[in-house]
Amino acid sequence: MCGIVGYVGRERAGSVMLDGLKRLEYRGYDSAGMVVAMPDGFEQVKRTGRVKALEEALSEAQLGGNLGISHTRWATHGNVTEANAHPHTSSDGKISLVHNGVIENYLGMKKFLIDKGYRFASDTDSEALCNLIAYHYAKEPEVDGKSRFLESVRKTLSHVEGTYGIAVVCTECPGELIGARKGSPLIVGIGKDENLLASDVNAITHCTQNVVYLNDNEVVHLKSDDFSICTVSSKSVEAVIHQVDWDTSAAELGDYHHFMEKEIFEQPVSLENGMRGRFADDGSTAFFGGLNLTPQELRHVDRLLFIACGTAWHACLVAEYLIERYARIPVEVEYASEFRYRNAPLDKNTLVIAISQSGETIDTLAALREAKRKGYRTLSINNSVGSTIARESDGGIYQHAGPEIGVASTKAFTSQIMLCAMLALYLGRLRDLSYGDGVEIVKALKAMPEQIREVLRQNDKIAAIAKQYANYEDCLFLGRQLMFPIALEGALKLKEISYIHAEGYPAAEMKHGPIALISEQCPSVFLATSGEIFHKSLANIQEVKARKGKIICIATEDCDIPEDLIDDLVVVPECHEIVKPILMSIPVQLLSYHIALERGCDVDKPRNLAKSVTVE
Repeated sequence: MCGIVGYVGRERAGSVMLDGLKRLEYRGYDSAGMVVAMPDGFEQVKRTGRVKALEEALSEAQLGGNLGISHTRWATHGNVTEANAHPHTSSDGKISLVHNGVIENYLGMKKFLIDKGYRFASDTDSEALCNLIAYHYAKEPEVDGKSRFLESVRKTLSHVEGTYGIAVVCTECPGELIGARKGSPLIVGIGKDENLLASDVNAITHCTQNVVYLNDNEVVHLKSDDFSICTVSSKSVEAVIHQVDWDTSAAELGDYHHFMEKEIFEQPVSLENGMRGRFADDGSTAFFGGLNLTPQELRHVDRLLFIACGTAWHACLVAEYLIERYARIPVEVEYASEFRYRNAPLDKNTLVIAISQSGETIDTLAALREAKRKGYRTLSINNSVGSTIARESDGGIYQHAGPEIGVASTKAFTSQIMLCAMLALYLGRLRDLSYGDGVEIVKALKAMPEQIREVLRQNDKIAAIAKQYANYEDCLFLGRQLMFPIALEGALKLKEISYIHAEGYPAAEMKHGPIALISEQCPSVFLATSGEIFHKSLANIQEVKARKGKIICIATEDCDIPEDLIDDLVVVPECHEIVKPILMSIPVQLLSYHIALERGCDVDKPRNLAKSVTVE
């Protein structure tokens, strides 16, 4: 969840790393720091708070060296203090390290090192790792043709229990930078007379488009003009260089006030990009190039298991409704964090599908590995081509949504739902969905981006509604069938960025407990769509109204809702059922965004949250 940037080359390391940290601040922002190798030794600067505080400190420090490591922290072990901020330097002053992940056996390491005379200045698990590298470095003999520094890192990692992504420098090796990963992402950037390390490709695309994605238990040894990779057990690894095709401007704010706002308004384009080239010539079905499963193999699938966390889990719930309806395949949805520790019996013809925007979510990755360990075929839906989940799945679907910087997911969520809808169409056409029904669905999907633009044109109206509700401290989101996952997502968005306590429920479940919360101080957001259950939703609205609860209704334009029943109404275009979850998500996102603004919250960096959850 933290951010790492390391640099060795010809440029000023401090400037390059600072640019990278700004691009990674969404990953962690409790504190930030860097170490730069100067002619007379390491210079270290650390500050609590945002990267801006570090930038101000660096303007006075004037760090001019060409080698360094840097970090933005999301606290796990220890409070938010400068002492606990990274980098950490060993007590003998020779080794500096930044670390993402959790060292589970750090207490044993720490006791061992204290007995050997090493001192500790922080409460973190990371400092134990730093001192242990220093211990092995002090013991490691000088051998011609062999890096003493590299060997000390490699030997240290052989004793580690837990997860790590690390970047390490040594005062006695001023031209060397070492990185390693296990369970926490780390990427090598290959430049001309310069090389970089980062926990996220966003941090280095302004310097190079050529990257190497490290695998678990791999260690990279970088110099300005060379690099090599080996395993922790010392086996040489041949590097595979990938080219990143992201437009770096897509990760910049442009004319918008916040990344969340930008990403909400990018959704028509991100969805068009996700659909492009994925419909059959006859306009009756979708297809995907990377599933690595033939139609014949897919017809033998008896059950689908979706695994995900957070917002992606809500997308899985939508997938459950759509795939069961249009493809007639039983679907189960599991929290990845629960599935990985359960011994759930699965049918031998189960296909496991993991959804993760970053492709690095630690619980989803572990659940995917557990499914593969048991011999199940796996697919993934993610927004990062070279991510660990993408590489370890048997096949997958790339979202093409572009980089999502805002912590609260918006365009990645609707992209995930759209791809699940297309998957439902594809699987349905392999079974008993008719040609005519397929054509209708394809037309609906293609029309969807323009319908989203219609909804976005109501931004000012939704902002005015948000102003009325910004001071409430509780809220209910209610919907039936396909709208239930959107109610969950709406409640999550409001919680994430405005800190209002919110809950999502199936509307019919309100009478089974949540109705006790209804009062003038607890407004309800109803998600209403036309169809067989519309009048049931209307009855739920009347129940809230009878108890003097305020009601915001988000409804499709073909719903006939009496004006005296609701306080505020947002209307979305009439549409095919398969795209309703996407269209109804847009007002929910805008409502949460504007309420957070009214409350003075930092919508892109909400408290206690980070974009990519890479630690348990």
